[in-house]
Amino acid sequence: MIQTESRLEVADNTGAKSVLCIKVLGGSKRR
Repeated sequence: MIQTESRLEVADNTGAKSVLCIKVLGGSKRR
């Protein structure tokens, strides 16, 4: 998980962080 986050950050610091936040929140809320 940490490796993926680091890779996403390198690709898009803001975009990757936004997508990760949305994915985590969406999954938690949906559950």
